[in-house]
Amino acid sequence: MSARGVVYVHSSPTAVCPHVEWAISGVLGGEVSLRWTPQPAATGQLRAECPWTGPVGSAGALAGALRAWPMIRFEVTEEPSDGVDGERFCHVPALGLWRGRASANGDIVVGEDQLRTLLVADGPGARAVASRIDDLLGTAWDADLEAFRRGGDGAEVTWLHRVG
Repeated sequence: MSARGVVYVHSSPTAVCPHVEWAISGVLGGEVSLRWTPQPAATGQLRAECPWTGPVGSAGALAGALRAWPMIRFEVTEEPSDGVDGERFCHVPALGLWRGRASANGDIVVGEDQLRTLLVADGPGARAVASRIDDLLGTAWDADLEAFRRGGDGAEVTWLHRVG
């Protein structure tokens, strides 16, 4: 089955940009050349974004490959496909990697099993439960990435396709 999504590299040092392209190329199986633009939220950093198509699960593979450079900020999305939930991966240097399941409209989906486990593990403390729900929803990652997302307004888009 085929899936599609978007890779957002919100901030990367210039020297790391070719490595990011090679990592994406390796996952998608074809040469990738991104259009890098300055990231206004981080002086000296560059940003790029590109839609992609590939097999279901490619978002996880892309996030895993990009995670090799812990100094970059990125998001990788995969849209839901027949019988498969969508996904969103976010990486922020100070927080590490986060993964969430996504509905067709892009909402983060928290499963019943996750909530039941959270309630049992954390006990009745409302503050602990609220904190864990924030973690499940990726609240800290969204807060950090928001200023970087705005840096992409009006940016040129590069389409990526998996070969083979």
